Amino acid sequence: MSEDPRRAIPRTDALLASPPFVAAQERLGRQAVRTAIVEAQQAAREGSIAPADVADDALRRLPGRASSLTPVINATGVVVHTNIGRAPLSASAIDAVVDAAGYVDVEMDLETGARSRRGAGALGALLDAVPDAGGALVVNNGAAALVLATTALAAGREVVVSRGEMVEIGDGFRLPDLIASTGARLREVGTTNRTHLRDYAEAIGPETGCVLKVHPSNFRVDGFTTAVGLEELRGLTRPDGSPVPVVADIGSGLLTPDPLLPDEPDATTWLRAGATIVTASGDKLLGGPQAGLVLGDAEVVERLRRHPLARALRVDKLTLAALEATVRGPVPPVTAALRATADELRPRVDALAAALHRDVVGVDGRVGGGGAPGVPLPGWAVEVPVEAVERLRRPPGDVPVVLARVEGGRGLVDLRCVPPERDTDIERALRAALGDSAAHDATGAGPPSS
Repeated sequence: MSEDPRRAIPRTDALLASPPFVAAQERLGRQAVRTAIVEAQQAAREGSIAPADVADDALRRLPGRASSLTPVINATGVVVHTNIGRAPLSASAIDAVVDAAGYVDVEMDLETGARSRRGAGALGALLDAVPDAGGALVVNNGAAALVLATTALAAGREVVVSRGEMVEIGDGFRLPDLIASTGARLREVGTTNRTHLRDYAEAIGPETGCVLKVHPSNFRVDGFTTAVGLEELRGLTRPDGSPVPVVADIGSGLLTPDPLLPDEPDATTWLRAGATIVTASGDKLLGGPQAGLVLGDAEVVERLRRHPLARALRVDKLTLAALEATVRGPVPPVTAALRATADELRPRVDALAAALHRDVVGVDGRVGGGGAPGVPLPGWAVEVPVEAVERLRRPPGDVPVVLARVEGGRGLVDLRCVPPERDTDIERALRAALGDSAAHDATGAGPPSS
């Protein structure tokens, strides 16, 4: 009787102790490596591979990285894309995160050895960038900044807000629900399209905690409309004459005006206009890590900082490092992508199209991230079959993942958000996705269209 070939399958402990798998464990962890070995052993038991091939098969099964998150190249033309992590960090911010990954002086004064203010560097960077702010605070996202502000100022009291600013911020989260979670009562004033100063004034009473001004960043209302500016709101008082704090949510996170986005509010302008505090996101137009920013009156900011909820919403050292490097450092990728002109993008798109014998078409990119609705970003894209868009998302082997978009029944590869040094990766991914169709036509596609 011949010996069962399954007896030749290498033991798990023997494989784990061998040099290639020891190195893999240092990179990926023991459990991930053990799982790959067990799957390869099972394949040998089922006869799909030979016992002698178990080690090689297990090595092929090992994940490429310890995290399940997969890096992608954004060729959608949407600059701040929520589904793929919003703002990509700048090189300086990435370096700062790496430096902060170990032990760092996040709450220590190295001169004295005493405890220091957490995140002092990031807060200082924000105050330098927005001199009109007397104080600054960083929490874990924009919604958290708004929740903290309304909790600290209006828990058990009323928050007065225009009906035209009752927004849904994404994924089904609505402003009324956020406010209700703080224990505050929402006092709606005006109508969807028109709200006057008298509407606010008539609603102000002893129970008013704050007035909330929200920039409707993900939609526009045109036509017969009226809204009240911060200059008027800052003069509102309660019956006893005490001023009513004005909390202004600008959404996308510009710290100063951007000529490219004239209708998008910024922290500096809104503070000068009369906002008591401004709340914003750090990972949208600012181009930094996910964070919620609170800027404004020093006393009010300190009140928020001392609130018990602030502890639950605080950010980690990696966020603080990336935020400081973003604010103080060079132009972040988001800003570079927004400023890229059609003329600047055209040579890169033409070169890619010529290499693959594809057509070039005019397109409009988008700001994304719920900001600047309706603002087009004129550019160019390489047109590909719709089926290729899916194949770009699920490439073979070590080919990078590329996200393109489908619009008007055609696939579009837009280089607006792609660093120039990744153009060769885009070409490699497209060749894999297009296969034999990369030639486009046996006789060639001719010059790109304009």
